[in-house]
Amino acid sequence: MQKEDQKGLTVKKEQDFSEWYTQLLQKAELIEYSDVSGCYILRPRSYSVWEKIQLFLDTKFKSVGVKNSYFPLFIPESLLKKESEHFEGFTPEVAWVTKTGDSKLNEALAIRPTSETIMYTAYSKWVRSYKDLPLKLNQWCSVVRWEFKHPVPFLRSREFLWQEGHSVFSNEKEVEENTLEMLNFYAEAYEYLLAIPVIKGRKSDKEKFAGADYTLTVETLLPNGKAVQGATSHNLGQNFSKAFNIKYLSDKEKFEFAYQNSWGFSTRSIGVMLMMHSDDKGLVLPPYVAENKLVIVPILFDKTKAEVMKSANEINDLLKEFNPILDDRAEYTPGWKYNEWELKGIPIRIEIGPRDLDKGEVTAVTRHNFMKQAIKIKDLKKEITNLLDNMQKDLYIKSKEFLNFHIKETKDYKEFENLVNKNNIVKINWCNTTRCEENIKAKFEGVKSLAIDLKEVPLHGEKCICKEEAKVVCYFGKSY
Repeated sequence: MQKEDQKGLTVKKEQDFSEWYTQLLQKAELIEYSDVSGCYILRPRSYSVWEKIQLFLDTKFKSVGVKNSYFPLFIPESLLKKESEHFEGFTPEVAWVTKTGDSKLNEALAIRPTSETIMYTAYSKWVRSYKDLPLKLNQWCSVVRWEFKHPVPFLRSREFLWQEGHSVFSNEKEVEENTLEMLNFYAEAYEYLLAIPVIKGRKSDKEKFAGADYTLTVETLLPNGKAVQGATSHNLGQNFSKAFNIKYLSDKEKFEFAYQNSWGFSTRSIGVMLMMHSDDKGLVLPPYVAENKLVIVPILFDKTKAEVMKSANEINDLLKEFNPILDDRAEYTPGWKYNEWELKGIPIRIEIGPRDLDKGEVTAVTRHNFMKQAIKIKDLKKEITNLLDNMQKDLYIKSKEFLNFHIKETKDYKEFENLVNKNNIVKINWCNTTRCEENIKAKFEGVKSLAIDLKEVPLHGEKCICKEEAKVVCYFGKSY
């Protein structure tokens, strides 16, 4: 028997969240650090999650007429400057290429921080008539934003993977409907696929995307008390069409500037999922994004080894639709294997030994709650499906209860301070002014507006915590 090393997490999630997360990423084989600060290698165990997200969202996009495309990584400086507000918003984060070999480039090239400018140059050539609209394109790619803040793998990295969609419409109504439609797709990806509840809302003018009329967002709260922006959908109005001369000939034989939006969902979602569900034993994966949904661990003794392995292989074949792992390594004990697969987040463990065989059953253990259940081999397919579905629901319900518990309402400034300092999201009637928002941000370190409620509005005469008339209902909190 080879020596069994200690591979598990050595800190608890509640005691040192940052160290717990760092250990989880490495010991569960999710990332590897590269030689460039803020840039990470996504190992197969995390990249497979991204593939599930891609498939889910790509199917949604295509169902409403979006087509995939690809645009260059390099953007000339002159293009990036075409929409001034947009350029100013991204300037601190842009990485530039200024030379090739020993030769200086005639014009600096930005490494794609986002693709509005390079895509819209092409759109101005393609859009000629109302018959060309709507134009809905998406690309799956990486972007670079050279953040100067402390990098956090998945949540705040200098290069990350995402999709960015960019659509063009002939009227304001269509762009508004589509901007909300994309946000709803994002909310569904979080809630259905990743088992994470979200708050859907609108960003304040201070927090909106640079160059947009408005930004819609999905937000959630992590177990360390910090809120996080999950994905965004931006109504760009005619700001970019005017800057890039995207016009169409209407059915009234008149040239009109088009209406546009852009929308994106990134690998940040993986970090949100990891932080939300994982525990002191390691990774907890929602079954719907788990590459391997179960592991089979045979309990082997010399006298019954052949018989148990025969059944284990038969079960492995029976459950192949769940992409099982058959762990028949002889050099490790069953207990060591249990710990390893718990660390790596396999949703269900199936234990099978000679006593199980005598009863025609196996023992199934669900990763999120460690509940054991004896299941007849003849019922395995059906019962495994039920266990996976129930685990997915359990994870969502637990996260939803956590979020709901930590959303607090107040109308009082002092109580607001007390609530945000206790790691809550605070819901207030708000005057929706930048002045008030900046005052809050200055007074409470790390606190900012997260989302303006899309439906709820203050009653007539309600006041903001700054005593001015309330215009909207807004969520505030400490945020990444």
